[in-house]
Amino acid sequence: MDYNRKTMKTDKSVYACQSCGFQSPKWLGRCPDCGTWNSLLEETFSPSIKAHPWEESPGRKSLPQPLKEISSQGEQRHLIGIDELDRVLGGGVVPGSAILVGGDPGIGKSTLVLQILDRLAGLGHKSLYISGEESVQQIKMRGERLGAGESQVLVVSETSLEAIFKILKEFQPRFVAVDSIQTVYSGEMSSAPGSVSQVREAAGRLMVWAKKSDTSLFLIGHVTKEGIIAGPRVLEHMVDTVLYFEGERGHAYRILRAVKNRFGSTNEIGVFEMKDSGLEEVRDPSQLFLSERPLNVPGSVVVPSLEGSRPILVELQALVSQTNFGVPRRTAMGVDHNRVSLLVAVLEKKAGLNLLNQDIFLNVAGGIRIDEPAVDLGITAALAGSFLDRPISAQTVLFGEVGLTGEIRAVSQSLLRVKEAQKLGFTRCLLPKNNLEQAGKTPAMELIGIGSLQDCLGILF
Repeated sequence: MDYNRKTMKTDKSVYACQSCGFQSPKWLGRCPDCGTWNSLLEETFSPSIKAHPWEESPGRKSLPQPLKEISSQGEQRHLIGIDELDRVLGGGVVPGSAILVGGDPGIGKSTLVLQILDRLAGLGHKSLYISGEESVQQIKMRGERLGAGESQVLVVSETSLEAIFKILKEFQPRFVAVDSIQTVYSGEMSSAPGSVSQVREAAGRLMVWAKKSDTSLFLIGHVTKEGIIAGPRVLEHMVDTVLYFEGERGHAYRILRAVKNRFGSTNEIGVFEMKDSGLEEVRDPSQLFLSERPLNVPGSVVVPSLEGSRPILVELQALVSQTNFGVPRRTAMGVDHNRVSLLVAVLEKKAGLNLLNQDIFLNVAGGIRIDEPAVDLGITAALAGSFLDRPISAQTVLFGEVGLTGEIRAVSQSLLRVKEAQKLGFTRCLLPKNNLEQAGKTPAMELIGIGSLQDCLGILF
């Protein structure tokens, strides 16, 4: 009897939130950490799990050394050959790094990762694709559709973490992809695959192995209905890079955005087009987003936005109409809803536009999302043009930050924005006065410096 009691004390049950990973000794209807209802499930918690022989360090363990004696040479990177992806990663894949790729079902995550491994295998790097959701025959069919039917990529269908480590030890690949991390489970834990404890354990042990063996690891993760990667939030903290695949399944265009990157900028984006042969790079996103722009229509304006080091011209569309209800609607797609409300208040107070009884709809054409304040001037111009029913010249672009007192503040990289607009044939640009000197003089582009919102609306309308 005493022996059984000692055995039962080795493991204990906890209730873990399947959304954020919060643990509680008893069941709760609502997670106190993330606020999700009915998300706590019972899981068996093992206090310690011993290391396995195939997870041990292949060489001598690292020793502490003074910071001044460490070489300052930059990290080595492997270029994939897909320019859009290399830009988002900061110049290629760093050996030993862990990259988490998230996105909606069917958005193209598996297609992208298979194309990455195919490019790397073509450069002579041993690559391994581990699938927990598809058979090797299904992966073969996708490879043939992508033109990688004769690829040297190693493919295996496996979900057991212990079996995966045996495969890794035997083949010693340089690049590994796991599709998806939610399907991998460890036999040492009694919880179901996809639970918080299984995802955390599998990702943690795979990352330790990747760091020790200097192997680059790609992890594909499911997303919840809120658009965040399923499983514990600690999963995003563990990896080196988190990439989100954005876009509507009904549209052909996809945007790859880095929300975390220890080896590069998090402001870069990559634009792809989904075709029958897989994902293809879009070399000129500005031309893409403006290809179907209507001309001389009230409420439409073009703004040069800066995504990392790349300027992209996007079209803002606004629709302002009188409401039929007591409370007017305010809908914004692609921009911050709170920012739009702020700019509407500035238009009412400083420009004298009566928008109190007007429904307002604002959209960024092409499905892209813009977070920088340089589009403030474009938002106010689009709203004013739709309200006054007056179109803005099709050859005009404008950018600048709008303050609460109606002043137009300077933004960064004005020269890059002006050059991108000039390349696409625009002849007039409205920009903050303090950016005029930085933008320089361009013979083919008329630059107009403005200091207030009233000046801008006076020039446009």
